[in-house]
Amino acid sequence: MHDEQPIVSFLAQIIHSTRRFAGAYKINTAFFEQYGRSGSEAMYRVREEVGESYCIVDAKRGDIGNSSNAYARAIFDDLKADATTVSPYMGRDSVEAFLRCENKLVYVLALTSNPGASDFQFLSVGGKPLYSVVIEQAMKWDRSADLGFVFGANRTEQIADFRLVHPDVALLLPGIGAQGASIESARAANAGGPAFFNVGREILYSSDGEDFAEQAARVASHFLK
Repeated sequence: MHDEQPIVSFLAQIIHSTRRFAGAYKINTAFFEQYGRSGSEAMYRVREEVGESYCIVDAKRGDIGNSSNAYARAIFDDLKADATTVSPYMGRDSVEAFLRCENKLVYVLALTSNPGASDFQFLSVGGKPLYSVVIEQAMKWDRSADLGFVFGANRTEQIADFRLVHPDVALLLPGIGAQGASIESARAANAGGPAFFNVGREILYSSDGEDFAEQAARVASHFLK
């Protein structure tokens, strides 16, 4: 069994050193779940370290009926997340359990940054790319939660087009830094709309020395300039 103590210690120091720069912290469940029970325990302890800071649980859930209800309870009631990511592939009823949660933010996957995005997300549906149809349909769904969308930060042309139609809808923009997207280009495309610009690896692994927390804070501060 993997020892979660180094994970918790490492991430706790990162959180504490960057708190004055971070608008939110995003917990990617996969990186904890891979270690089984000890990883899950570590995830809950890291969530405690995040504390009152805004917490996004990046789980990309999407299922029907009781499964979706269970996922929503696990993320919002148990982990106490403020926001989460969901996959819309199975349609409205696969995400409505999340959308019924008041005072939460639900980010629907729209256009991702990975090469495989072109397999489906740009397919033409009625003359429009599939990701655009997903956005249009999701905006029509009944909800108590706030609704946002995930765009890869490298999709600057599509982000700019989205902002022309939806200037006030929240975006989550991953892929900045180590994944190659530019914070300057993403900010320009976003045109001042509400968004979290997700920088992960470049901050987390900015140093492999004992000064890793200090260096993480230095890099995080750079992205605010």
